[in-house]
Amino acid sequence: MLSRLAADLLVVCHFGFIIFVLIGGVLILKWRRVVFLHLPAVVWAALIEFQGWICPLTPLEQAFRMTAGEAGYTGGFIEHYLLPVIYPDALTHEIQSVLGAVVVAINLAVYGWLLLRLYGVKKG
Repeated sequence: MLSRLAADLLVVCHFGFIIFVLIGGVLILKWRRVVFLHLPAVVWAALIEFQGWICPLTPLEQAFRMTAGEAGYTGGFIEHYLLPVIYPDALTHEIQSVLGAVVVAINLAVYGWLLLRLYGVKKG
């Protein structure tokens, strides 16, 4: 029971991390120090996608599931939980590269917008 709960909690944390990576930059408007958490998270997420690595949370979740008597799965978090929703085919390195590029593009846009908003030319 506790192992299954731990695995489910890891899935929620993993998903939260992905959301933070994608749109966490907007939190910098309110809390500027978030940048020191957000930028390393973006770099880590992009590296995982570009290099085809599996996040360390995935094997930990799988171990908890197996301890709980559930079947583990192959591949990574994105392939198991998100790709069946987004893409009908299996995860390939090309798809991971596209996902990595999306992470980088979204964050370049967010940080560009933030820089303009925080330090842009004042009207008047």
